Formats: sequence, structure tokens, C-alpha cells
Amino acid sequence: MNRYSLILLVLLPLGACRVGRNYERPSLPLPASYAGVATGDTLSIASTAWAEFYTDPLLKQLIDSAVKNNYDLQTALTRIATSGQEVRRAKAAFLPAASIGVGANTSVYGKNTLNGLSDQAFLGKDHLEDYNITANISWEADIWGRIRRQKEAALATYLQTTEAARAVQTALVADVAQGYYNLLMLDAQLDIARHSVALGDSILSMTKLQKDAGDVTQLAVEQAEAQRQAAAILVPQLQQSITLQENALHILTASQPGTAIPRQSDIRTVTAPATLSAGVPAALVSRRPDVRAAEMGLVAANAQVGAAQANMYPILTITAGGGLDAFKASNWFSVPNSLFGLLGGTLVEPILQGRARKTQFEEAKIAREQNVIVFRQTVLGAVGEVSNALTSYTDLQDQERIASSRLGTLRNAVGHAQLLFKSGLANYLEVITAQGNLLSSELDYASIKRQQLSQEVELYRSLGGGWQ
Repeated sequence: MNRYSLILLVLLPLGACRVGRNYERPSLPLPASYAGVATGDTLSIASTAWAEFYTDPLLKQLIDSAVKNNYDLQTALTRIATSGQEVRRAKAAFLPAASIGVGANTSVYGKNTLNGLSDQAFLGKDHLEDYNITANISWEADIWGRIRRQKEAALATYLQTTEAARAVQTALVADVAQGYYNLLMLDAQLDIARHSVALGDSILSMTKLQKDAGDVTQLAVEQAEAQRQAAAILVPQLQQSITLQENALHILTASQPGTAIPRQSDIRTVTAPATLSAGVPAALVSRRPDVRAAEMGLVAANAQVGAAQANMYPILTITAGGGLDAFKASNWFSVPNSLFGLLGGTLVEPILQGRARKTQFEEAKIAREQNVIVFRQTVLGAVGEVSNALTSYTDLQDQERIASSRLGTLRNAVGHAQLLFKSGLANYLEVITAQGNLLSSELDYASIKRQQLSQEVELYRSLGGGWQ
């Protein structure tokens, strides 16, 4: 056995060493279930693809356009591509560095120098030529696992950017759905305002007839006119809001503002599900993209601690080379006489940089603890968002039932008030009050329906749905 083989036999067992601890998920004090939700149900709407969760075909077309064209999402996808290149570079660190070189040079020495006299004596000329072709290989023996930890960190960063892009998409899908439902609400409120203006015209006409008959005063006419104007001013305000909301949706879909967003649903007739499955809080860690991204950031930080620790130990570099070398061009490719080879190893231990590398190691450990805090905070925030969405969704169902009942009552009241007013059994104030209450109630009902659908969207997003 030669000495080089002996060296390799000694070094190979060291290659199995790896400093730093392997990643373990920190403890997460998660509740068994969300507030007010029975335990044991692991099903979640987050596992449903957005194309199946949203049933309105025009909304699905809008979301599809946003997913394909949105600039923020495209930027997030380019970050994934960049991280992918970092992973490839980290993998390449395991491979030897190889190089090939071809050289030719001439050295002329003074005749009174030892080299010059030697050239004249042995070669019969006053210069020395050298022709060579060399192939060199250099390989760092990853004794302490520094390269492996760096690869682990690069892979975790890649997965982090992937999850971050998914988080961007879940937010984008939710924003489009929220904007679409807000547009439906504004459409309904505009229809209500126009209907209220028409109703106000009718009451104003009746009031003028009664004034002409001497049954009411000019004050009644002015009050009826003011009530009609209160409804009329809503029309341009709502039209402006509709335009702004359409422009916002155009920006999300990366299309030029100025054209109408197609929609055909009436938000007052859209039925929300009675219940929505939320699953268990523990599932958020594996389902919700921003939580997964935070954990991948922690995995990368943990790997960086191992890499920084390994950087404090000696680095072994093994080099090998060979090629052809001759002092005459005619003998350059004369084999085997022109062949040469070399094999060596270098063990480098930092001395003056020891304190700096120790500091880098301590900084890496602090960064890891910061990522632990971020991860736990992200999980806690996710649980809170789901709990809030569940509570709001349940409460809004009760509000919707009460608002619907109140709306029916006020519609009957307006009809009765008009009949009594025509018969002279009710005064104009009772009619105006009934009309104002109906307008307010109809606007509120459309708003509650939008809030109900909004919380459905928020629950889907907060559970991690929307990236599939």
C-alpha cells in the first residue's frame, strides 16, 4: 500500500463527520381545535382547489387571468428560479474543480549567469523553451459537513421561495374574490339607490297633489324632495366606487383599466354555505404557505449554523494534476518521456481569522433563534386569523337572517304607508321615515351579504387555500 492510499484511508472516516445539529421542529403549543369548533374533524376547505371552491364562472375566469398575468406573482416565480440556481451551485460544490491549460514560453538568461552558462553548456543555445499541457483537479474533502450544510441551506431557501410564491397566490386569489364580491355589492347598492329614487319620485308626486288639494303644506313637498335627493346622491357615488373597484381588479389581472368587469350574479341572491370545514390547527403547519415558508427559513438558518461551525475547523484540499511537458516543441508529445504527474493535499487551519469565524458562528445561532420566533409567531397569527374568520362567518349568518327579516318588514311598511298616505290616514313624515328606513336596510343587507362572502374567502385563504 502506498502512502497516498494510506492518507485516503485515514481521511475517509472523517468524511462521515458533520457538525451542527439536524433540524427538529420547535415545540408549538397549538390548541386541539379552533374556538367553538368540535374536535376530530380533519377535513379542511383548504385542500380544495380554487377552481372548485369558487363556483361563479365569471369569477373563476377573473382569478385564472390574475394567476397567469399578475406581476407580483410573476416576480415571486422568478425568485424561485433564482433559488433553483443556488441549489445547483451548492450541489456543484461537491464536485472537484478541474482545469486544463496549454502553455509555451521562452526564457532568455544572461550569458554571465549560472542559468545562461548551463544553457550554453548543455543545450548549446542562449535560451530555454518550455511547452506544456496540464490537467489539474482540486477537491475539498467535506470532512465536517460544511458543503453539505450549505447545500441543505440552499435547498431550504429554494423551498422557502416556493412557499412564498404560493402565499402570494393565495393572497392574490383572495384579493380577486374580495374585489369581485365587493363589485357585486356595489352593483346591488346602485340598483337599490336607483329604485329608491324612483320611489321618491312617486312619493314626491303624491305629495305635490295633496298640497294642491290643500291637505299638506309646502314643507311636506320639501321633505319629500330632500328624501329623494338623499337617494339620488348615492347614484354617482356608487358609480364612482364601481369604476375604482373595476380598475383595482384590472391591476390584479395585469390588464388595462377602462373596461367593465363581466359579472352577472346578484349578491342578494348568492347563498353562502351553512358550514365550512376548517380542520384542526395542527394542519396549518403543513398546509398554509406562509407558515411553511417561515419553517423553511428556520431550516435554512439551522443549516447555516452547522456551516458556520464547520468553517472553524481545518479545510482539507486534495489536488492532482498531470500532463505533457518538454523543452523542445518536437518532443512535446513524446509519450511517455514527456508525461508528468503530481498529487498533494493541503490542510488549512485559520489562525488570525479564528475570532471572526467564531463571531460568524455566534451570529448564525442568533439568526436561528430569531427564525424560531418568527416561525412560532407566524403559526400563532395563522391560528388567530382562522379563528377570527370562523367567528365572523358564524355571526354574519345570524346577522343575515335578521337583516333579511327586517327587510321584509320594512318593505311591507313602505307599501302600507303609501296606501295610508293616499287615503289621508298617514302623514308625509310616516311615509318618508318608512322609505328612509327601507333604503338604509336594503343597503345594509347588501353589505352584510358581501361581508358574509368576504369571510368565506378569508377563511379559505387563512387555512392556506388558493395556491392549488
